[in-house]
Amino acid sequence: MSAAGSHNFASMLAGHAAARPDAVALAMAGDYHPEDGYRLYDTLSFKALHERSDALAWGLQERLGITRGERVSMLVTPGFEFFVVGMALYKLGAVPVLIDPGMGREGFLRCVAANQPSALIAIPAGQALSRVFSSSFGSVKRRLTVGGGAWLFGGLSYADCLLPERGAFPMAEVAPDSEASILFTSGSTGPAKGVVYTHGMFTTQAQLIGRMMGIRAGESDVPCFLPFAMFSVSLGMTVTLPEINFSKPATAKAKAVLAALHHAQADQLVGSPAVMARLIEHGEERGGLRLPQLKRVLTFGAPISPAIHEAFRRLVGENVEIFTPYGATEALPLSVIGSREILAGAGAKTAAGAGTCVGRPIDEVTVRVIPITDGPVSAVNPVPQGEIGEITVLGPMVSPEYKELPQENAVAKVDTAEGRWHRMGDVGYVDESGRLWFCGRKSHRVPLKEGGVIFPDRLEGLFNAHLDVARTAVVGVAGEPVLIVEPKETTRLRRDELVRALLAMAQTNDEARRVRRVLFYDRFPVDRRHNAKIDRPALAAWAARAR
Repeated sequence: MSAAGSHNFASMLAGHAAARPDAVALAMAGDYHPEDGYRLYDTLSFKALHERSDALAWGLQERLGITRGERVSMLVTPGFEFFVVGMALYKLGAVPVLIDPGMGREGFLRCVAANQPSALIAIPAGQALSRVFSSSFGSVKRRLTVGGGAWLFGGLSYADCLLPERGAFPMAEVAPDSEASILFTSGSTGPAKGVVYTHGMFTTQAQLIGRMMGIRAGESDVPCFLPFAMFSVSLGMTVTLPEINFSKPATAKAKAVLAALHHAQADQLVGSPAVMARLIEHGEERGGLRLPQLKRVLTFGAPISPAIHEAFRRLVGENVEIFTPYGATEALPLSVIGSREILAGAGAKTAAGAGTCVGRPIDEVTVRVIPITDGPVSAVNPVPQGEIGEITVLGPMVSPEYKELPQENAVAKVDTAEGRWHRMGDVGYVDESGRLWFCGRKSHRVPLKEGGVIFPDRLEGLFNAHLDVARTAVVGVAGEPVLIVEPKETTRLRRDELVRALLAMAQTNDEARRVRRVLFYDRFPVDRRHNAKIDRPALAAWAARAR
């Protein structure tokens, strides 16, 4: 659903505000009721969100001087203001630069400096950060502070820029390929890169996700991954923000997520595998999770094991399905698979060493698996069906470029007569039924000193099936594959017994039997954004030092 300025991503909000003005768009925990102690929730309707973002767009334009195409760094905490600011900037045709502070200070400052924002909209802590590290924010000429203390930092306050008396804001007419935002990769496989999102790409992604998941306007969502919340609002869902640290999902309290789910009577939960693990742990301690309204769960960030699919189904019942859309910051969604298909057979193949099935590619994307190379390529020629190669994609949900990174674009993008392809940096294959299988990151493959190569995700699926294993990582040390194990806290076996059991499992698979060394690491290092991707380079460096 859209309105005037139909290519503008914000037009989806305008459409819902016109069709369902009083429906709740956003909800978040507020004060406790003074008498009964129950938590009250503050809400914002679609009409109010639309009108408030119009009022701010006027102020950003007339008082702060923000212009179309201008890059604006957003350091705003999750809440109503985050959505108001984001929608106001889209309506203006400005380009919000969204950098996850969870990536760490050094990486964060590097990203700011590389993208040269001319304006900064931030909470006081963000403004203070920009003053302390002024060299990274040297391009900032205009400031707006969300929260108190604007006088400390210069510029205007959020309240100063709300001009509701101006009425409806004339939303910028943009082409589908106009820049809408710059989002950053997680930095889990190298320095974080700024990914250009266009208005057409944003709108296409939201529409495809809605269609794939069967989302209907009026449904309720609890997102534990903040970027997805903007899609949910644009699809007409009521978004209830849980009381968690969105930058550190592994620290999420299961009770906080469940409180939001119960309050919202949520149809949908979105979160990383780290959040799922916390909910499963909580549910197993209490004998179940009572979520009668829940229809679907979406996970992002890393594949989840068949054991997690099974555990969640056991706790909430068979009517709730976990979906794992495959994609990346640069391209999403590309395919999707649900827990029913995983538990009906695809998961058993994962446990046998086949890799992780990510489903069939959607109609709007073209997927080709090409020979594995590390440098630039000039063509996208597929390998034979069933052969492992690098996954490349072409479609309207694919970002056209990394911002200001010509060398990275030369490697990741391939221009052909069909269009601009993106190399995912993932390896995998297409099976006989057209399903795509993920076999790990290209940079994580393990070359063997006797020749050949091992793809870690395939082997890890086999070893992860052991009941005493939380997860595993296969890394290369001097041309030898090393299996690193994070055991479950409830393991029944001594470590020497577990080593023997895992090496016995390895004999069932031609690739796995090459593993002869097993190490234990009690809690794997993971990526900062989703707290789910295993930091294999860090484990490989540790394994090289281990004796």
